[in-house]
Amino acid sequence: MIDEPCRVLIVDDHPIFREGLRGTLSTAEDLEIIADCEDGHEAVVTAERLQPDLVLMDLHLPELSGVEATRRIVTASPHVAVLVLSMLDDDSVFAAVRAGARGYLLKGARPEDILRAVRSVAHGEAVFGPGIAERVLTFFADAHTRPQPPAFPELTIREREVLQHIAAGRRNTDIAARLHLSPKTVRNHISNIFAKLHVADRAEAIAAARAAGLGA
Repeated sequence: MIDEPCRVLIVDDHPIFREGLRGTLSTAEDLEIIADCEDGHEAVVTAERLQPDLVLMDLHLPELSGVEATRRIVTASPHVAVLVLSMLDDDSVFAAVRAGARGYLLKGARPEDILRAVRSVAHGEAVFGPGIAERVLTFFADAHTRPQPPAFPELTIREREVLQHIAAGRRNTDIAARLHLSPKTVRNHISNIFAKLHVADRAEAIAAARAAGLGA
């Protein structure tokens, strides 16, 4: 429990659903509803003015989407927690999280689950409803099977090979011998690498390459 009531702003464009949320939250002594809004623009303005502890945010809103409203609220006031309560059971959860939401529930959630989620998010936890949590976990579980983009995609295959050798500490003559290139061609590749990576010298190129995992 928290010492002061958690101050909650409700954002939803359906009056009946807003009233239902009010009824659910008003049963908890540790929660205080400070206002409700029916569109995204109003939510951003109200959140800036009242500085709630938590915003219960729908995503499908007139004037300004819930995702964009979340982004603006969190950008202006990073301490404000946003818990999405939406009918959208799709990849909207990823857009909401990228915008700064700390939780995502579906509107079919039970009142006790909503209360539990509000309290958890108010304490800094991340909360996802059962179906949403499965989607998020599956996404990250599959992440290691998805092909990863190569380091420094702006470089050609040959330039990446040269950079790999530079990061390993090899001199130009050694690189030329290993890649069966002339020293002049190696120098040209290195000049292109410096230009594309916006580095001034070999030391900066090595630092950038090793930060990306090359040359280890």
